Amino acid sequence: MKLFKQKRIDDNRSFMEKARDLQDRLESKRDRIGKGKYGRVLKMARKPTDEEYVKTSKITFAGILLIGGLGFAVFLIVKEVAPWIAEILGLVQ
Repeated sequence: MKLFKQKRIDDNRSFMEKARDLQDRLESKRDRIGKGKYGRVLKMARKPTDEEYVKTSKITFAGILLIGGLGFAVFLIVKEVAPWIAEILGLVQ
């Protein structure tokens, strides 16, 4: 996988000319950062404070517990309740 699209240019160029072309392409990509769709978001982004980080971590942990609890509840229903219901309905002997 190539990082940049390369134009088909004669191979008679010197190493320095090829290196300069690559450097120009890198600089042009760097200069466009922040000018696209998400430029405003990137400019407004900042490092979260300790309080924000702790709050986000607690909410994330609570979400993980909730999803895990729901998954465990579904597991118990499938493992314990479903065979009991199937037995009552006469589906399993």
